[in-house]
Amino acid sequence: MHANIPPEPVLHIAVGLVAIFLLVLILPFKVRKVEENLEPFFLIMGALAVTISGLWSVELIEEALREPVWLPNTPVPIGIFQVVLIFGLIIYRYNRQIYSGILGLVEKIGLKAFVFVMIVVLGLISSLISVIVTAVLLSEISLALPLERRKKIEFVVIACFAVGLGAALTPVGEPLSTIAVSKLKGEPYHADFFFLLKLLGIYIVPGIIVLGVYGAKRVGSVKIDKIEIPEYTETLRAVIVRALRVYMFVSALILLGTGLSPLAIWFFKKIPPEGLYWLNTISAILDNATLVAVEIEPELTLTQIKSALISLLISGGMLVPGNIPNIVAAGRIGIRMKEWAKIGVPLGLVMLLIYFAILSAEVHILGY
Repeated sequence: MHANIPPEPVLHIAVGLVAIFLLVLILPFKVRKVEENLEPFFLIMGALAVTISGLWSVELIEEALREPVWLPNTPVPIGIFQVVLIFGLIIYRYNRQIYSGILGLVEKIGLKAFVFVMIVVLGLISSLISVIVTAVLLSEISLALPLERRKKIEFVVIACFAVGLGAALTPVGEPLSTIAVSKLKGEPYHADFFFLLKLLGIYIVPGIIVLGVYGAKRVGSVKIDKIEIPEYTETLRAVIVRALRVYMFVSALILLGTGLSPLAIWFFKKIPPEGLYWLNTISAILDNATLVAVEIEPELTLTQIKSALISLLISGGMLVPGNIPNIVAAGRIGIRMKEWAKIGVPLGLVMLLIYFAILSAEVHILGY
């Protein structure tokens, strides 16, 4: 991907890519038609970005078509499209039994404990069963809960932050962690399966638990008078269309990430770690795996690697396009960009400030 990018900034390319970046950032909040059709909008913007960058290739087209159905480093064809479709069909057939089981557990342990346990458990297991499967489970759990729409969205957004953080602990969790381990497998780090767990676990696991506590306080304190199994209203056609829309979204993010990569290569390398930490908030609308591929190098110190990864992981939860679980959950529940941003942006900024303070204090006190 880097071979065809000029080593120095090209003015007309940079201007065009910045314009696309701003359109992607602004239009979903300002134009209702765009917000209702995020997938084709992002696909068009991705294609324009690749065209302006001059990065079209057979390999890129193959990747955009293949990635939603065959994740990297998996021996069998399995991807987000199949998982969303298969689980959607299972819920379509057995929704009453599944929802009944979820609500039975809510009645048994109480809503507050249920919300805490679900956020923490889903956050931790996402690194083992993959972020895609976890996101589908989260979507159906949220639909079963006897909550008003606003509280359901709050539960989903908080849980997606936890899932996005937890998925980074092993290479099987999500593409970001796969790429990071792959780039650091040689000297001097010799990254193995447990490298990210050892590097980030002390920051991520407490963060997931805190998110569980916060979610229980924000969502679990709602008083429920009566628990009833919700009516399942989706048609078989809707299940299939949703999987196809997710396919389109993932393909679009691959094109957009590749098309905008010259900006990252030209400008990110020159930014000090503290600035990069905050600039990485653009992963709220970009594929964070692309940014990892650009930023993470064996020459970086562990502090720089931690700082870059943590900021990318947190920022990915702030908006719908930022991470796979956001895309899956928002598509299943019908969460709009504005609804997500209202909760995700403030929460993400608070988390970024807290982690920035922790990392800065670590450098100041320990000297690394």
